[in-house]
Amino acid sequence: MPPAPDFDIQGVPELIRGEKAADSPTVEARDWNSHSQVGISDDEHSGHVLERDYTGMFEGPEKTLEVVFRKLEDDHIDNTIGELSGSSNAEEPIQRVGLRRLNRDDLDAICARARCTILSSISNQYLDAYVLSESSLFVYPYMLVLKTCGTTTLLRCIATLIDLGRKLGLEIDWVGYSRKNFNFPGDQAFPHQSFHQELDYLYGHRNLCERLNGNGYTLGPVNADHWFVFVADQTIRAKALEIDTDRVLNIMMFDIDENVSQLFFYEHYERNRPNEDKDEEVARISREMTAASGINELCPGAMIDPRAFEPCGYSMNAALFRSYTTIHITPESGSSYVSFETNQKVKSYKALISNVIRTFRPKRFVMTLMADEGGLQEIKENPMTDSAVNAKIVVPAARPVKLATAPGAIATFTKPATKSLIYKRSSLASIKVEEDCCCMMGNWVLDETPRAAAHLRAGKTRGLSLGTSL
Repeated sequence: MPPAPDFDIQGVPELIRGEKAADSPTVEARDWNSHSQVGISDDEHSGHVLERDYTGMFEGPEKTLEVVFRKLEDDHIDNTIGELSGSSNAEEPIQRVGLRRLNRDDLDAICARARCTILSSISNQYLDAYVLSESSLFVYPYMLVLKTCGTTTLLRCIATLIDLGRKLGLEIDWVGYSRKNFNFPGDQAFPHQSFHQELDYLYGHRNLCERLNGNGYTLGPVNADHWFVFVADQTIRAKALEIDTDRVLNIMMFDIDENVSQLFFYEHYERNRPNEDKDEEVARISREMTAASGINELCPGAMIDPRAFEPCGYSMNAALFRSYTTIHITPESGSSYVSFETNQKVKSYKALISNVIRTFRPKRFVMTLMADEGGLQEIKENPMTDSAVNAKIVVPAARPVKLATAPGAIATFTKPATKSLIYKRSSLASIKVEEDCCCMMGNWVLDETPRAAAHLRAGKTRGLSLGTSL
């Protein structure tokens, strides 16, 4: 059953905690332009972060912050001239422009405010991708995307981003913050204990409010999985920007197949090999998890940076030209979760979505799409806009996967599914925010009714075509 809206550990409803208002509509907007500035005036002493004991459950769904910058009008810094550095996946040196000129100390300072650390990175001519202790960071010349899970304090890095941007001659142009409702809201630290607290924090941020006023929205059923979105937009639009086609697809999967979950436990792989240090072991097991689960097949041609965690868990970033793909997995029983996010610009997401769901086989998933109007028009097949019948997703039986074993031991395989699965869309919400940002959110659940099984046997399922080419 999907989790109810955020409640604290004493069971006090979110109305008291500021999470929602009674009888909230499917899409709830909150305009902060007319509110007086309340709350904090700066970010240096904006609440205390308390360390909380691990309860055996982990908050997998990420908080996501996307910040777009533009050059200051009085900028005396020539951002067109960047430092050159080598790249592991490019023959020519990378020209580091704009935000890509930030050094490691700067990036560490950003992550420290969010309570996470950088573990590894990859780069190409277009972006830098960092695997974090809690999710991922992507840095483009004029855009930064930071995703953090668990009890991180993502929004607390905004002051650092503003200061670092100014040093580069940049100012904030667009801010987007989003997250799903928490499964364990009582574990969160300030300023993430409720969506209203997050909005108060954003609007009460002196340096941010000098530039932007934004709106907060709730998409989806308030008594089940729903999505919170905040957008602040000061983009100066021109005719040339009408061709802007940005989009981000996010799939949040819950209660994944147990056989799949087992692939992301560190103990299931060979350890303590002779002449292999710990870093080499982690790198090898990370690659083995990627291959055993089929994750490498989800982003063909991309450079992949995987990371396995002890005792369990997995993260991955992939870069292919200007696009990124990122996957994060929490396999613990009772709170198993997988997120898949990409900003690939494809005309149909159906085959990609089917392959992702087939790989992890969750019992339910939440899918969100944030896109400019131009990007939305380019998408020809979209389960978010299809009819309920055509939005069904059919996943064929998974192939058996070989589990890693010690040398000389008998190989073991995961038990394959015996039938195909049908996922039906149970809810859908969408809204256009600011001038041209379209936000869509849908819930899909596994249809386990006898009628669904009979529908499959009759061969009448009107789902997506697995042969669809990207």
